[in-house]
Amino acid sequence: MELLFEKKGIRLLTTFILIFVLVYLIYLTRFIFEPVGAYIAAIAVPIIGAGFIFYITNPIVNWLEKKKVPRIGGTFIVFFIIIVVITIVIQFIAPTVQEQFAKFVDSVPKMVDNAEKLIIMWQENQNIIPPQFETAIQNVVDNLSGYAEKITSGILGGVIGQIFSFVFAFFLIPFFLFFMLKDGYKFLPFISQFLSTNRARSFKTLVANINHTLSSFIQGQFIVSLCVGVMLYIGYIIIGLEYSLSLALFGLIMNFIPFLGPFLSAIPAIIVGYFQDPMIALWATLVMVIAQQIESNFISPNVMGRALSLHPLTVITLILAAGGIAGFIGLLFIIPAYAVIKTIISHFYQEWKRRQPEEDPDLF
Repeated sequence: MELLFEKKGIRLLTTFILIFVLVYLIYLTRFIFEPVGAYIAAIAVPIIGAGFIFYITNPIVNWLEKKKVPRIGGTFIVFFIIIVVITIVIQFIAPTVQEQFAKFVDSVPKMVDNAEKLIIMWQENQNIIPPQFETAIQNVVDNLSGYAEKITSGILGGVIGQIFSFVFAFFLIPFFLFFMLKDGYKFLPFISQFLSTNRARSFKTLVANINHTLSSFIQGQFIVSLCVGVMLYIGYIIIGLEYSLSLALFGLIMNFIPFLGPFLSAIPAIIVGYFQDPMIALWATLVMVIAQQIESNFISPNVMGRALSLHPLTVITLILAAGGIAGFIGLLFIIPAYAVIKTIISHFYQEWKRRQPEEDPDLF
């Protein structure tokens, strides 16, 4: 038994050393991979965008195919549906959002003035404030206008600048999506023909597991976020909150970030509601709480279930780390990326375990 443990330990240590050496060699020869990295970065946006839409629309194509509609015909039907949805958004939603966004930008200076008055009024009514704290408050008051200008210019410059920089990439999304929907089913047979029978079986199982993981997350999160956005919009309309459509859309997008998304989406709604009327801020908080309770207790369990099987603490840790490293993009993609990596590692571990002798199946 002791000899067996020593053999396992040596094999495990050797594996870690080889992995470390491989990583170090890749680091030393990273200049070789720079063109590959540049190529991947160039096609990342259309592939990710097309992949996201693919997992939402592929069930429609599969359903049409079962109804004897050729796959190419089902693909064209999906594109027609997408064009109709985009037309509706452009005609009825985009103008309202643009108008509300312009009003919000114009009202930022007024909000800043009100915030300065509140801080000054609170400061004057406090008799015992530590000097350091008072100095910090004064610095915030003095720089509040500057912060507002930076935020506004960041919204107008940074976000819009990024949108224009990705316009060309977004134009490629329909082309990628078309061939994904039309020929995606050919990928597995094409790769499997180059593999042995056992490895082809293992590869098919791995791809099926990854496909299930991604489709469960993307389809489920899309439906859940859409439901939350609709509930928020209805609630904001009822309480008379300004910029209701824009704030509801913001909540819809933020809901793609598990756990932290609902709290992030509540912040602007509460701030806008407070400067409109403090009571509306309370009502906006209540709307958010009700929407999240409905989502967490009724919608998510029925739509997503426990598809990813991730512990809440793991999710929170991943989100905090991804946000610090990659910002908002990291928040959006860390959970599906982690789920896919977990699926791959679990698959190869099960394959390794299956090949071990029956009396020695465990890693440790």
